[in-house]
Amino acid sequence: MKDIKSMLPEEIASEFEAMGVPGYRAKQVFKWLVRGVGSFEEMSDIPKALREKLEAEYSIYKPRVLSKQVSKLDGTIKYLWELHDGNAVETVVMSYRHGNTVCVSSQVGCRQGCAFCASTIGGLVRHLEPSEILDEVLFSELDSGKHISNIVLMGIGEPLDNFDNVMKFLTLVNHPDGMNVGMRHISLSTCGLTERFDELAERDLQLTLSVSLHAPDDETRSEIMPANRNRGVEELMAACRRYYDRTGRRISFEYAMIDGVNDTEYHARLLAKRAKSVNAHVNLIPLNHVEERKYKPSTAGHMKAFIKILEEAGVNVTVRRKLGGDVDASCGQLRRKMQKK
Repeated sequence: MKDIKSMLPEEIASEFEAMGVPGYRAKQVFKWLVRGVGSFEEMSDIPKALREKLEAEYSIYKPRVLSKQVSKLDGTIKYLWELHDGNAVETVVMSYRHGNTVCVSSQVGCRQGCAFCASTIGGLVRHLEPSEILDEVLFSELDSGKHISNIVLMGIGEPLDNFDNVMKFLTLVNHPDGMNVGMRHISLSTCGLTERFDELAERDLQLTLSVSLHAPDDETRSEIMPANRNRGVEELMAACRRYYDRTGRRISFEYAMIDGVNDTEYHARLLAKRAKSVNAHVNLIPLNHVEERKYKPSTAGHMKAFIKILEEAGVNVTVRRKLGGDVDASCGQLRRKMQKK
């Protein structure tokens, strides 16, 4: 059966036209879908005969909440959603002064193999469909009662490894008749699949590209991020430079501070050089320790010294506020607990 929720209104209209259904019905159906209906039967202004026809041709699925954790510290909500095939993905809703942000997954599992991450343990199971990524945003908003104003694709999976489906999701969530989330309020995080950077730049989507750098040199980065071994930091920097030149949009370097691995003076000075070469912002992240991993977060002293070097070099640097520390905040942990059970 066809996944109607992964279709744009004009695509639905085209299918309806072939069935002899008036085009305006497509817009009605699309609006029902973004209200979170679980069946065509709920679409009260659609004729019964058409609802029955759609039920036979198209599928609608509502993800089920397997687990919901609410932080007592800051109200962060961590969801584990069950998908139609029994797989599960995580979504996090975080509240800031500027609004509510949802962090969504783009794959079930991940094949990038980052050594400090829980999401990649067990490898990639499958890509998420555009509708499944959209459902993370939609049902997080409906269940939490919090209006979602910002989206980060930084959950389980590598968005650029699921390129076509992620691009379709962005079009859907940005659609004025849908959730209408502006591209400038969306951030896409990648471990650095450079072969997709130019294609993304050509689309000129006005989103924020966040590169999970985590080390400025090949030796360290290849140790903790296998994706670097076939590309290298120099190739990544060149791709970042082309992206910035093409779009004019500043890239953000995500940098998880790992004790004794990437938090030395050498790393700080080289990171400053890399960031300045592509006019990047640096976002330092206190590492969330994962039970199955050996890595620990940097000490407060190392973090302070690292920041000082970056600031003295003229780099724009921030430290990500740590949210949801009491609710399995690090992506992949909740799914791993479910798998173990």
